[in-house]
Amino acid sequence: MRNSLTFFLLLLLALYSTFVPALEYQFEPRQIAPNTWLITGTTEDFSRSNGGDIVNVAFITTDAGVLVLDTGSSKRYGEALREVIAKVTDQPVIKVFNSHHHPDHFFGNQAFDELPILALPATQQLIAARGDGYAENLYRMVGDWMRGTEVRVPDQILTPGMMEIGGHRLRLMAFSGHSGDAADLVILDETTGVLFAFDLAFYGRAPTTPDTPDLEVWLEDIRQLMAMQFSLLVPGHGDVADDARALDQTADYLSWLHQTLMESAALGLTSTEVMNLPVPERFIGMDLVREELARSVSHLYRDYEEAVLSSLTTNALEIRHK
Repeated sequence: MRNSLTFFLLLLLALYSTFVPALEYQFEPRQIAPNTWLITGTTEDFSRSNGGDIVNVAFITTDAGVLVLDTGSSKRYGEALREVIAKVTDQPVIKVFNSHHHPDHFFGNQAFDELPILALPATQQLIAARGDGYAENLYRMVGDWMRGTEVRVPDQILTPGMMEIGGHRLRLMAFSGHSGDAADLVILDETTGVLFAFDLAFYGRAPTTPDTPDLEVWLEDIRQLMAMQFSLLVPGHGDVADDARALDQTADYLSWLHQTLMESAALGLTSTEVMNLPVPERFIGMDLVREELARSVSHLYRDYEEAVLSSLTTNALEIRHK
């Protein structure tokens, strides 16, 4: 009886191993500029099928060592990233940069735990404050891909300005449109001309907006990025481009979203009605456009409604005092 039970359990284990895919990231780093490598994530949302591989992560090989720009969505992701880097170069990783506090960008920090991890002050504070909550949510969305992942808060503060490392001249800038409070890092490698816009730019995927302080702030950030000289732009999500098309698409969508929310609030539409409004044809091909519209409405629409109510109240008071 015991032998039969053992055989049955081994059979179940074998069947499970056959039908459940191994939790392994299949990274294929692509050289996009001299000394500059990119791992392009999918333009999907978090799921158990993609393991959180939804973000663009880059690394730069310099004469002084390797610089890692974002670490992905889990400890497992960070470990796979480190293995890929070791296959590309014998140089050691010397610094890690976290672009902002959203969970797909920093949870791989554990794999680089012995190294300095740099971030803007607000990003460090937001990761410390929200990291545990993000981890809990990601466990629900991607399951065992997150096993063993804990929050590793950046331990070195970045100051916007110039940083020269191993023959690369990096311009570090702080913006606010996507994450708020000067928490969006942008890096221009003036040596190669590559502009790492991170999540201030999305391409082929609808932007995610829950932490934006104001869509107009984000649009102003994009205008400033468009004024810069660069040869290649790396968005946080979507493919690279040798022009401003990712910035153009992001600005176009955010402008439409801002106008739609303003007009809907003025008409007194409910949130559900706004979520179900038609999307312009030029955005139909963008991934997650319906999902992100719903998220944006749930996070932002109340502010637009309150702005309309405040305007009506002000107008009523002015009429009363005439």
